[in-house]
Amino acid sequence: MREALIALAFAATAAAQTGDLINADRPGIADGSTTLNAHAFQIEIGAERDDRSVDRDLLWPTLLRYGVTDDFELRVESSVYQRVEGWAPVSIGAKYHFRDEPSLGVIGRAFIVNTDDVTADLRLANDFEIGEKWAVNPNIGIAVLSDGEHFLAGLAALTVQYNVTDRAGVFVDGGVTIPEERHGEAAILLDLGGAWIFRPNMQLDASIGWGAHGRTVPSVFWSAGISRRF
Repeated sequence: MREALIALAFAATAAAQTGDLINADRPGIADGSTTLNAHAFQIEIGAERDDRSVDRDLLWPTLLRYGVTDDFELRVESSVYQRVEGWAPVSIGAKYHFRDEPSLGVIGRAFIVNTDDVTADLRLANDFEIGEKWAVNPNIGIAVLSDGEHFLAGLAALTVQYNVTDRAGVFVDGGVTIPEERHGEAAILLDLGGAWIFRPNMQLDASIGWGAHGRTVPSVFWSAGISRRF
């Protein structure tokens, strides 16, 4: 897998997008509805520290995206390595952008937890603008999760962004999973931060968030990252 991704990155470099600004799915909890242009490759990587009541964890959320066509992209996603739990599961997925006005896309992925355990989710993503400065990005979906046994859960997320300039913005967002465990309650995560596109193909971001409700969310987390399009 590692060699294939490296080869994919080099192949995509020759077909880099030009003339427009990078549009990353990080930071924030909700993912956008738009896809990469055909043959473009994008890496979105960050460092995140999660503070919980019993421990602190350091993880490296990473998303690799490749545009197969202008409306369909392949995605590989993982937290790579977590200090508390070790190597993290890897997901294989895709995003399909099927409508422009309003902008709508569907995102599906499957996490390979181990050879006997696979979880998955499917989400509908929407993006729309309110005036010249505000943008709203809701997600809604369903997931098959596992806490030893598989169960169904509902997913929802909403990001509200204010564009300070055409290259810098701040946001607040939240996400909910219902239930977080079999026969459990809801997990609610809140987040705020900002992003800066300092080159057309590169973005920096930083955010802080906290678990408003639930047993599976961190009490507080800090994250910073970089996104690069080739």
